[in-house]
Amino acid sequence: MRILVADDHAALRKGLIQILGDEFPDAEFGEAASTPEALSSVARSRWDVLVLDVFMPGRSGLDVLHEVQREHPALPVLVLSSAPEEQMAVRVLRAGGRGYLNKQAAPEELVLAVRRLVAGGRYISAAVAERLAADIHRTDRAPEDRISDREYDVLIGLMAGKAVKEIAGELNLSPKTVSTYHTRIWEKLGVDNDADLIRYALGHGLVEGGRRTGQP
Repeated sequence: MRILVADDHAALRKGLIQILGDEFPDAEFGEAASTPEALSSVARSRWDVLVLDVFMPGRSGLDVLHEVQREHPALPVLVLSSAPEEQMAVRVLRAGGRGYLNKQAAPEELVLAVRRLVAGGRYISAAVAERLAADIHRTDRAPEDRISDREYDVLIGLMAGKAVKEIAGELNLSPKTVSTYHTRIWEKLGVDNDADLIRYALGHGLVEGGRRTGQP
């Protein structure tokens, strides 16, 4: 088995590899510290599973996921993120990811997720499964569901207190484009300023620190 681990934090990469190495002692591992490195490794070599951090320097993880799905549709991708899973996991699955795991999950969940993907299955938590089941019967769309993947990337950056220029550099976009996305986010969520945006994002579980979507 060959597993590529893509995360910009070296300590976390090593930790993930150690956890998986203990469970899969015969596995070969590759590492990538940025989205360009991840795409290069996928293009050069054959992997059985890609463990991908959704927020890394360079293009966003969702962009990488779209490209991997297009160029290497047989490669299962397990996305890791610290973002609220009810929002990010649904986006990951829609983009072609085979599984989603919060970075705070127990090591046993990581092993289970990888094992499931390698066997041809998918991995999501019970909370995500409930959200997907509920979406099937919904006739309306919440405002946050109208936010595109790229706009969500910008929203996460804004909530982290990053400046427009910093977000632009990380997403490989122009500051003007990021500002446009910023304005669209306001419009789609029905807010007039960043103070209201923060309250909405926290109140609807769009970022860490707020209540989960669907909870009272």
